[in-house]
Amino acid sequence: MRDSHGVTRVVGVAKLIRAARVIGAALLIAGCAPEPATDVASEEPESPMIGVDPGLVPKSFSDAAGAPRVALVKMPYHGGRNVPEKSGNPDYLEAGGIADMLEGDGAALKTVATVALSPEDERQYGEWNRLGLANGHLQDIVAANEADNWLTVGLLGNCNSVIGILAGLQGEGSGKRAVGLVFIDAHGDFNTPETTLSGMLGGMPVAVSAGLGLQNLRRTSGLEVPLPTEHIVLGAVRDLDSLEAELIAGTDVRMITTDDIRGLSPEMHAQMRRLSESTDVIYVHIDMDVLDPAEVPGHPLTVADGPTSLELAAALTEMFRYPKVAALGIASTPWGENDPDGVSRQAAYNLIRGAVAGLTARPRPAETGS
Repeated sequence: MRDSHGVTRVVGVAKLIRAARVIGAALLIAGCAPEPATDVASEEPESPMIGVDPGLVPKSFSDAAGAPRVALVKMPYHGGRNVPEKSGNPDYLEAGGIADMLEGDGAALKTVATVALSPEDERQYGEWNRLGLANGHLQDIVAANEADNWLTVGLLGNCNSVIGILAGLQGEGSGKRAVGLVFIDAHGDFNTPETTLSGMLGGMPVAVSAGLGLQNLRRTSGLEVPLPTEHIVLGAVRDLDSLEAELIAGTDVRMITTDDIRGLSPEMHAQMRRLSESTDVIYVHIDMDVLDPAEVPGHPLTVADGPTSLELAAALTEMFRYPKVAALGIASTPWGENDPDGVSRQAAYNLIRGAVAGLTARPRPAETGS
């Protein structure tokens, strides 16, 4: 498990998923919603939900000729303690030639952007605080890309960047939009400071994005309004801590299984349609530990029975056909001595190319006006 650092606490995730689906169906029929979790209190009440804009025209992220428009963004900051502040995996992914591959696939590429702290930020201290400041800059890059009809593909140090990308898609002030999150990871990353066993921030970013803890980190990252848990879908989760599982069970978080992804199942499409109807924009995030361990042998947190990169790439192609999907993040790719044969980098490339392939099935700008 991500959060336990080797402590074995196996939770029946498949049982949790099946139970959640049964309970969710019963609640839908009854016309009611589950009570919020009471065993683990949030630090503050959740902000009001942002309403969906019925007049919003989704971006096509393609030009008039139908070529996908892709903006690679490197985010090296990860918020870890007692380790170097910046990960080398974003540079590693860029150096392998992903831009050339995407251009060979017919995509137009924007100049690669790299998140960096400002001189004023550099005077600040605290790993989590500095991560939040970096996420704020990531927010700005993502927002500018989306406004200019570029699909952001984040090359991310780890999953803590999810908060900054969500912030960029949500927007600010009166223009804030309802954001959906498809979080594909072997772990839930749904711990809070109250449930965590290790204190590892990398096990918390989804819960933080939902407003269940570390409010200052969320706000510093630019995510003003927490995501309602009904706007979160966890994919291929196979390893949860016990208190984390209890917390998820008391929310409206939905799940799709590894088999849903492998089989491009009706349930996977049902969740994509539900988010498309209930939100304005959707972010799809991948932690590389979700994959078959054979493709990420240098990752310290692999879990058995993950999809292959080609299986997940096929699912991403289907997901990115949905017009409201507006960004992809690839986090925690093993690099350097942890990927001596380049197998993990190639797996990441398979995922990116699969997602970009989904754009080609979208309406042309002439049809949408975007």
